[in-house]
Amino acid sequence: MALLGPPAGLLWAKIAPKVTYVIVQGQPLLADPEGQGPIGIDARFALIALVAGLLCGVAAYAAGGRRNDVALILGLAVGGAAAAVLAWRTGHMVGLDAFHRAARHGRDGSTVTGVADLRAKGLLVFWPLPAVAAYGLLELVFRRLPAGDGGQAGAGEADEVGGQELDLQSAPSGRDVDGREP
Repeated sequence: MALLGPPAGLLWAKIAPKVTYVIVQGQPLLADPEGQGPIGIDARFALIALVAGLLCGVAAYAAGGRRNDVALILGLAVGGAAAAVLAWRTGHMVGLDAFHRAARHGRDGSTVTGVADLRAKGLLVFWPLPAVAAYGLLELVFRRLPAGDGGQAGAGEADEVGGQELDLQSAPSGRDVDGREP
């Protein structure tokens, strides 16, 4: 799952809105700190991570066995967190050297286009959290009944109680469950 992080980061860097910085004393400062650019960058990361998390949760449910739910959930949580961090770091690195070079050599008042950077670090949970939630929701909706009689009670059908077969159907009055006289 973590291997999906770098391609997601490249996608994020490609679709992130461009943010303009002004060079002041060799430091890049946001040209429009209250603009939509930084918010749009975070929103696009959140959307990519959310969709990827949901898809990973559905894929894990479809591919996973029913006896290792805890391992799958832990894998979704840890793998999703790793994928989100890798997506953030990969997307941020695209064009970072050119940005630093332009900022270092730019004159005061000149503008440079920034790189994708995640300002709301809490968005890193937008990959693992939906993955675990999707898996849990699918498990809840499509929960498989335990082996045995399928939960159907009826005369003569055995239910497992304490590892033994025990008929839980009450006998008609004056007869046993099989219809024989006492």
